[in-house]
Amino acid sequence: MRGRCAAAMRYLPYFCRGEVVKGFGRGSRELGVPTANFSEQVVESFPSDIPTGIYYGWASVGNGDVHKMVLSIGWNPFYKNIKKSVETHIINTFKEDFYGEILSIVITGYIRSEKNFNSLETLISAIREDIEEAKRQLDLPEHLKLKDNFFNLPEGKIVNH
Repeated sequence: MRGRCAAAMRYLPYFCRGEVVKGFGRGSRELGVPTANFSEQVVESFPSDIPTGIYYGWASVGNGDVHKMVLSIGWNPFYKNIKKSVETHIINTFKEDFYGEILSIVITGYIRSEKNFNSLETLISAIREDIEEAKRQLDLPEHLKLKDNFFNLPEGKIVNH
């Protein structure tokens, strides 16, 4: 675990922008945790060796407010995905879907590796714990300082490690 965390951290903070596309439809429906999904093209632009797992950081839709977020990078073993996905849960309640909008994120930390679960209930419980951990971490000064910097940059000015 420690090796995966160190491998993940070398890419952070990681900045990304892309259009929100329809995902599998299970985030809201089955899990009660709506997610914003990036297209395959955006997913493929992530470093190929960034560890799969659960991360946290900041997110903004369009030119909207910046909110805490938790994000999954990987294949979601419980659902046996065949394509890698990047799914962002923004810790905020939105009145409506925002497919087609530009989602800007900065990933600032790593929570855990991807894993399979024995039941939907244990998966939901783990997701809830991940959200609480993201909230705690994002209140720390080292993460708060990244909240606004990226979101005020012009679109072509993204710099990753």
